[in-house]
Formats: sequence, C-alpha cells, structure tokens
Amino acid sequence: MAADGRTAPGRTGQERAPADRRRGPVVAALMLCMALAALDGTIVATAVPQIVGDLGGLSVFSWLFSGYLLAVTVTLPVYGRLSDTYGRKPVLVAGTVLFLLGSLLCAAAWNMAALIAFRVVQGLGGGALQGTVQTIAADLYPLKERPRIQARLSSVWATSAVAGPAVGGLLAGYADWRWIFLINLPLGAAALWLIVRHLEEPARPPRTAPVRVDWAGALGVFATGALLLTALVQGGVAWPWLSPPSLALLGGAAVLAAVTVAVERRAAEPMLPGWVWRRRTIAAVNVALGALGLLMVAPTVFLPTYAQSVLGLGPIAAGFVLSAWTLSWPISAAFSNRVYTRIGFRLTAVLGISGALACLLAFPFLPYPGEAWQPALLMLALGACLGLFQLPLMVGVQSTVPYGERGTTTASVLFCRQVGQSVGAAAFGAVANTVLAARLGTDTDLDALARSLDTTDAVRRAVDAAVDRVYFGAAAAAALALLALLVLAPRRFPVLEEAPEDEKEGDRPGLRP
Repeated sequence: MAADGRTAPGRTGQERAPADRRRGPVVAALMLCMALAALDGTIVATAVPQIVGDLGGLSVFSWLFSGYLLAVTVTLPVYGRLSDTYGRKPVLVAGTVLFLLGSLLCAAAWNMAALIAFRVVQGLGGGALQGTVQTIAADLYPLKERPRIQARLSSVWATSAVAGPAVGGLLAGYADWRWIFLINLPLGAAALWLIVRHLEEPARPPRTAPVRVDWAGALGVFATGALLLTALVQGGVAWPWLSPPSLALLGGAAVLAAVTVAVERRAAEPMLPGWVWRRRTIAAVNVALGALGLLMVAPTVFLPTYAQSVLGLGPIAAGFVLSAWTLSWPISAAFSNRVYTRIGFRLTAVLGISGALACLLAFPFLPYPGEAWQPALLMLALGACLGLFQLPLMVGVQSTVPYGERGTTTASVLFCRQVGQSVGAAAFGAVANTVLAARLGTDTDLDALARSLDTTDAVRRAVDAAVDRVYFGAAAAAALALLALLVLAPRRFPVLEEAPEDEKEGDRPGLRP
C-alpha cells in the first residue's frame, strides 16, 4: 500500500487476502489477551459480597482492586522496555502465563490476605497484557490500517464493560466466586496457543554489545510507583491526607523518584529513557492521555452512584447509563482514520477533546433530578468524542518511532494514563466527600451513602452537588489535555515513512503460514 493509502502497483485485493488471513489468528490472540485484562475489574467487582462472605476481610477488600492496579501500573514501563530489548512475543507469553498463574492462585485463596497477594501476581502479568498487546497491534498493521485493529481492541473493552458484571454475577450467584478466576484459564490457554503457533517477529539486527537490562531502574520505577499509588489509593480512606502515613508515603515516593532519575541518567540502557519526555510529540501525548485517565474517573466511578442515588435507578439500569459511552467510543475510533488522514492526528484529537470538554461541562447543568436518558445521551456523545481523541493519539505516537522504540513509547503512554486514573480517583474522591460533608454536616463519604438506603431529598441533592463538582474537575482535566495538544504537540506529527506493504510484509509479525 502506498503512503497515501492507495494500493501499490502490482498488488491486488486477492494478493493481499492471504496476508490478512495469516494475521487473523494473531489478532484473535490479542483480543483474547485484551479480554483477560478488560474483564478483570468488572467481573471481580460483582462478586465482592460473596468473596467477603466466604473469606472475610471487609476492611481491606478494596485492595483486591488497588493491589492489582498497583502491579499493572508500575510494571507497564518495565515490560515496554523489555519488549523492545527481547521482542514482543516472549514478553507477551511470559505475561500471559503469569496472569494465568495468578488467576489459578486466586481461585485457591484461603483468606483475604492470600487473595490480595495473588491479585498482585495477576497484576504483574496484566501489565504485560495491556502494554504488549497495544504494541503488537501497531506492529501488525501499517499506518493506514491501524484503526481497524485498534477499533477491535476497543470493542473488547466495550463488550467487557457490559458483559463483565453479568458474567460475574451469574458465576458468583449460581456457581462459586472462584470461577470468576478459573474462567481465565481456557481463554488464556487459547491465546497462548495462538501466540506460540502463529506470532513470528521479524529478525532483530545483531547487537554489537551484550544486552544489559536496567534492573536497578526497573526496581526504582516499581518502588516509586508502589509508594505513590499506595498513598493516592489509601489517602483519605485508610488514614487522613495530612496524617503521618500519607506524608511518609508521599515523601518516600519523592525521594525514590529522585534516586530513580539519577540511576536512569547513568544507565547504559535505561528502563525509562529520557527521550520519552524530550520528544515533543511523545511528551504531549503522555500529558494528554494522563489527563484522559483523570477525566475518565468521573463517569466510571461516580456516574453509577449518581444514577442510583439521584435518579433512583437500580444497579442494572445504572450500569446501562454508564455503558452508553462504550457503544459510541469504538465506533468513533473505527472511523477516526477518515478524519485524521485528512486533517492530521493533532487536529483530530483537538476536535475530540474539545467535544469531550463540552460534554463534561454540560453534565452539571442537567435538571434535578432529571431523566435517565439525559446523562445517557451525554455519555453517548462523550464516548464519540473520546474515540476521536484517544485513538489518533495512540496511532500517531506509535507511528513516530521505529520498531525498536515502539514498546517503550506505548508503555509510557499507558503508564501516564494509569497514573492519571489513580490520581483522579483520589482527588475526585476527596472533592466529592468534601462537598457531602459541607452539605450534610456530617463526616460521611460517597461510598457509604451509595451503600445505604437513605434516599431523602437532602441526600439526593448532596450527591447531585458532589458529582457536579467532580464533573467540573473532569472538565478541567479535559482542558489540560487540550492545552497540552495546543502548546506541546507539533502541528504535524513526525510520522516515519513506511516501506511499501509488498516489500515489508515479510517483516511484519503475525505472518507465519
């Protein structure tokens, strides 16, 4: 295929079909791996009552999610660097095996402490799944065709958001909660077989120097991220924000971050190379998608509570209000290439985040108490806007680096988005709880109200006000993303030229007969 999207001379649709068929098994494996990661949070959340009833540990059950999140976030840059050093296939295979081992151990857990520890093991594998799948997806397809695979991966997340709670509820209610982990085993086994059988990476150029893995940098990134995310997840929940534990964790994270930067500057092959921040395009996308992680917290965490407490909907109906954006997001992403091929990656993303900013600002002005279709319609529009925002940035930034830097680049972007989500959960939770305390005159929080049966008008108005403030905060995050694109990002992404598809098809992964 020529650089402008036209079919290269001498290549017909019939000649291209075998390559597409040979890519099929690898794409199926990537979708299965992504499904393992995407289903994890939604399917586990529905079984928490059964898990706590069997194992106890109500006071620490939140670490079932926090521990997994910590492990995924801090290992993303590590796996990204390893995939550039050793190749995508061994990293994805190792990550899938580790995720399945963690799933098996979770199913065999005998108490809450063991289950939390095994969820961390699961998360260590989940970091490889999220980052490496996105990198291989970019390796598989030339620039013109990447929206096709990205749209498929987005559809996996959309399907998981809807199907996960239903599957988790059925397994927990009619079988046993341990099956929510055991169900990963056949899916993962199928993915492993397809990866081992069909994924073949291009030959790597011989190295003149031996491979040196920056294990000190990897340990520094892991330790810094663990302390920072623990402070953000537990601050204001397990202890006050200005208490000694919070200050100690934040101070320790700052010290470790400084030490890690010093180590990375001296490393021959750093785990987090400085070029991911020195290059304008990558730095802008990192900031923009970090802001995306921030703003996503508002609908995913707070909208279900709003739908139940303010609109009076049941849990299932509230879930459908939230799932509206999972319908429009992948559709918008799939068609985004028709926009960015005409106006460019940066301007397409600017249009998307500008629309998202308008949607987020409109939410606080919805009538009280309102109808369910009103927030659902806003979510539908928000998903469409974010599809135009996220995918062009991901495709664009992956296209500005060569094969040997793509894993690190992809991991840095996903790492920033994950950190944004963690910061957003802590910050917006504090905002919501402050508004509730001011409105109700009691020291309460949104989670406690959501679990209670108190649906008086005063409580409903307090929740409405709290969620409105959260959406204003999400709008501020969208404004930050817009500012990053306008100020930091170049007008045109410096996309690397690709060889004609007929010349490089044999060098693409996933083409083993």
